[in-house]
Amino acid sequence: MRKILLPLLFVFLFMVESLYVQFIPYDPFGGRILAPRFLFSALLFLTIFAGKKQGIIYSAIFGLLFDIVYVEVIGVYFFLFPFICYLISKMMQVLWANMIVSIVAVVLGIALLEIGVYEMNYLIHVTDLNFMSFFHLRFYPTLLFNLCFVILICYPLKRYFEKYAESLLTD
Repeated sequence: MRKILLPLLFVFLFMVESLYVQFIPYDPFGGRILAPRFLFSALLFLTIFAGKKQGIIYSAIFGLLFDIVYVEVIGVYFFLFPFICYLISKMMQVLWANMIVSIVAVVLGIALLEIGVYEMNYLIHVTDLNFMSFFHLRFYPTLLFNLCFVILICYPLKRYFEKYAESLLTD
């Protein structure tokens, strides 16, 4: 039963992101775009507290699922999710994984994801938004919104992923 809870958590977060986009209107934020990155935040916490291998495997699976469901071009999230998880895992080898450092690392990972997705969309002409407009309309609001989510969810995820890592060692 314990082995099924982790994929269910990620599927739940995947669906919550979709529901957020469906039910939260665009206009109340003054034209600003708040992109939820709940799933990716949890994947980064998994990478930090449970291990690089689990984080990269789950991020590749859910990055591919994200590409299949939401994006016309397969491979953007399939590449960026595991790559950023790998970078964050390397960063956390140098830093001590306490709550503040892990929150900063997750927000940095979300920032890298947002910039990477924007650059890829700009490169293939999906968007014509210039970089400064992107920063003001999407980047800053998305980071602040996801920072609030990460602060709320960091402690429960940290505890759950640490217990998951311990169960991996005992199995």
